[in-house]
Amino acid sequence: MLEIERKFLVTSEQFKTEAFQQNRIVQGYLSSVPERTVRVRIKGRNGFLTIKGKGNESGMSRLEWEKEISLTEAEELLQLCEKGVIDKLRYEIKKGNHVFEVDVFSGDNEGLILAEIELKSETESFEKPNWLGEEVTNDERYYNAYLSKNPYKNWK
Repeated sequence: MLEIERKFLVTSEQFKTEAFQQNRIVQGYLSSVPERTVRVRIKGRNGFLTIKGKGNESGMSRLEWEKEISLTEAEELLQLCEKGVIDKLRYEIKKGNHVFEVDVFSGDNEGLILAEIELKSETESFEKPNWLGEEVTNDERYYNAYLSKNPYKNWK
């Protein structure tokens, strides 16, 4: 399946008042090489195993495969992951015909807030909320796999 996604910095916490759902996400990487990241994720009480290919030139599109696994399996696989677990609270906000996922990172990435939107095509238009900041879609520093090895706290 092809994933088309754009990523933005967030300029305020106003999104919290607009959120219809939030979940804690803990994830680690069995492989973080850009050609194929293999991620284990616990979202709420559900586990997921996801494989993502390398992004295209724009950074918006890449192949993605995901399968739901049991919470127990996800917890066991997290023990095998590379160093650097990502911990974040995800808020979901509906805007027009789209849902923005806003991640508020904690732990070593505390202070970082990113918004993502999935699209049907790279040229699809969408309504931009007023809290949406600079686009960082093609900046690999904002990929979770990068943040697991080079956390936000070390950027300064």
